[in-house]
Amino acid sequence: MSPVSRARKKSSPPASPSVNGLFKDVLRDFSAVAAEPGPFDVELLASEVIGQWAEADPEDQLGLELIAFAQRKITPGAAALLAALEVLAETDEERTAAADALAVVLGRGIPEPEWASEIGRVTVGECWRTGDVYGDESSLLCVFSRGEATLGLLALLDFTEGGRVRDLVVIEQPHEVLAEMRGQIEEDGELIVLDKIDPADAHRLLTMGITATDAMTEPDVGEDYARFHAVALAWCRSLPEPSAASVVPEWSPAQRTEAVDRFLAEANLGDAESGREIARRLVAHGCRTEPADPLRVGPEKLARFLESLLDGETELEDEDAVAPVVLAWAAWGARRAGLSEVAASALVEDVTEYLAEYLSDEEEDEDLSAYLDGTEAGDDVLAVVERRRFAVPETDTVIGDEELTDLDPGDPEQRRLLVIGMHPEYHESLAADEFDGTDGLRLALETSVVDQLWDNEPAEVWQAAERLTEQGLTRESVLERLVSVLESQLTETEEDDRLDYDLDGYCEALRQV
Repeated sequence: MSPVSRARKKSSPPASPSVNGLFKDVLRDFSAVAAEPGPFDVELLASEVIGQWAEADPEDQLGLELIAFAQRKITPGAAALLAALEVLAETDEERTAAADALAVVLGRGIPEPEWASEIGRVTVGECWRTGDVYGDESSLLCVFSRGEATLGLLALLDFTEGGRVRDLVVIEQPHEVLAEMRGQIEEDGELIVLDKIDPADAHRLLTMGITATDAMTEPDVGEDYARFHAVALAWCRSLPEPSAASVVPEWSPAQRTEAVDRFLAEANLGDAESGREIARRLVAHGCRTEPADPLRVGPEKLARFLESLLDGETELEDEDAVAPVVLAWAAWGARRAGLSEVAASALVEDVTEYLAEYLSDEEEDEDLSAYLDGTEAGDDVLAVVERRRFAVPETDTVIGDEELTDLDPGDPEQRRLLVIGMHPEYHESLAADEFDGTDGLRLALETSVVDQLWDNEPAEVWQAAERLTEQGLTRESVLERLVSVLESQLTETEEDDRLDYDLDGYCEALRQV
């Protein structure tokens, strides 16, 4: 959210003022506004005042105390304050008290402010919504006017938490903000959308979002949320009421089961049934955080889901299913939403990073992100990690007297160093540049086998490794067998005496292991 300008600078009361001193400052501000009447100025000032006691202890009842204080003052400022609070105060009790107090002040000869009937009544203009193509976040811009004066209300909506409002800002030049929104589309249109929406939909999004935020015990909101909260609610009442059809009922157990079954039937999972528990949790998470669209996928929504698994009190029956199912869910959701190839790829990339963090937490904080390089939608991430960690179990090594740490196993040259590090018996010869013959060939072949395991090309190498492991062989013994199979297939080319092998014959030999 980046408004071009704010509607009014926040006042700066003296440090630790007395309550009466604060009330006097408020009346002084309203006296200045009353001298130059402008309904927008009055509303913004009243909203700011209301926002200042938003974090106070409700038992202090500062709003009612301010109203009682103003009732005792026979001034235009008191009438202006009470006329504004009669409409903008956020509780029925305060609005009623403000109306009664205003009647007392007017009864003492103070004229009613000429703008009093206009407070809270605005003409609704266009409403625009922009955000990422996934729908995790949106900025909602609503334009309101009175005569020639126009202001905009900008709300930041977070759909990973029920569409709640994270911040509210009133802006003086809404057309400039709209121009900024359009500029974002021109720069990165495949990942950002901008839509003109019906004011009734804007009403629904604002009221539901503010209600969801206010229901939170300690909501994480922007610094202007409290300041513009009251005026946002007042202007929102001028928006058309949403239709009853826009209220989405909670999904039934049958609907949830149907969604899980449809996903498992359509997703590219090696073992669909092993992912049923994770799929059920994904649907439940969607129903809880976004009842209007439980199956929507987005990077932040899926990140929050993984956080909920880490923080959850109930353990998973099959933790190994998390990564492949979440990636498959992301790809399935992207297809459902009709996302572009660019957007779908970006989604999978982000989710893969989140999964790396999740797996790192699950594996005693070990960083497995390097083992996920190049994974795509539909890949069984846990299987990829298992295969690559067999190929390269460590990312630190020692060669001679040199200690090498945090090597990248995805880099072929650094992967070769990790293979060399596993054979200290060769380090002296390598340092003396005397390494050749049979030992040199065996090390080169082992490096080739490790490369094949990393890339899973040909797939028969890992299939053979799994069979040998199931027979009880250690990793070192498995690699020895695989190197022997590759060596048995070597042939020398006539042109340059280079060693080569027949791929079909090699794969067949591997299948016989």
